[in-house]
Amino acid sequence: MSAYNKILLIGRLTKDPEMRYTKTGKPVASFTIAVNRNKVQGQTENQADFIQIIAWNKLAEICASYLTKGKLILVDGRLQTRSYENKEGQKVRTFEVVAQTMQMLDRSQKGSDASGGSDRSELNEIDLDANPDDIFSEEVPF
Repeated sequence: MSAYNKILLIGRLTKDPEMRYTKTGKPVASFTIAVNRNKVQGQTENQADFIQIIAWNKLAEICASYLTKGKLILVDGRLQTRSYENKEGQKVRTFEVVAQTMQMLDRSQKGSDASGGSDRSELNEIDLDANPDDIFSEEVPF
């Protein structure tokens, strides 16, 4: 049987993405999203998991340019583990999601008119195979 590693998450950014570049110049963005849990019987408060997301290359640049704290997004990716030594010399194991695609799910205002305009739900998906001039035109839809 072959391996299968796929994860879909919907959550809100806890802060703006952090953009960095590797030694070879590869862009990488990291950010955390808060993903709500379903309430269990007897619980009065919502609970959330805080999931670390890593995006590479063009997706990293898009995330750094368009995502801000509080934005609702869908992330499609894979779960990854890694280990490192902290400042105290202890081995730490961490889990993160490596994003393969990202969609912005927030509502946006469209076409204001005399009747007050409309508030329609937008599903803004970034097509990584698209021409970059089309993605970064002056008339960005979100």
